[in-house]
Amino acid sequence: MQGKDPSHPTMNDARVSAGDSRRRFFDTRYWLRDLILSLLLAFIVIFFLYQPVQVEGTSMMPRLSNNERIFINKFVYRFEPIQRGDIVVFWYPLDASKSYIKRVVGLPGERVSVAEGRVYINGKPLQESYLPAEYFDRQSSPVTYVEANHYYVLGDHRESSNDSRLWGTVDRKYIYGKAVFVYWPFSQLGPVE
Repeated sequence: MQGKDPSHPTMNDARVSAGDSRRRFFDTRYWLRDLILSLLLAFIVIFFLYQPVQVEGTSMMPRLSNNERIFINKFVYRFEPIQRGDIVVFWYPLDASKSYIKRVVGLPGERVSVAEGRVYINGKPLQESYLPAEYFDRQSSPVTYVEANHYYVLGDHRESSNDSRLWGTVDRKYIYGKAVFVYWPFSQLGPVE
């Protein structure tokens, strides 16, 4: 009885080799399908639900800094109302080609005033624990009545913020997202509170 010559493939070896090739082809095809579906789903989520934006300027310091990259949720306000304290992104009412990011302090139907840097809602001082003392300014602005479907917005860094104190309230139709997550730089990675 002669031993098998390992240099000559047998019929069984050829079948195994063809089976391995076929399996690799199907594995690759399924892997590519899953990758394409994942990318498509990510595109849909980012395009329709979340949008990456870059913060420009220092008006939202210390929470958001110049050139930080954040995700905004473009869908959240279809299911829940805009609330005081939300950081929103909106088209600037005086020039809809520009977008701004500010914090909502006054809601529809309220009277908002600022006296020596202190915000008052319907005559009562607003507690702003998110705002360090050094970011207050000492300016005052008269009482503003916030109409229906409008919001009074302020930057957190009051001395360097162009906001409702200067140009009035923001119509709801201009607000297109809520800041939810900082993704760049990595040192600031995390939710926007």
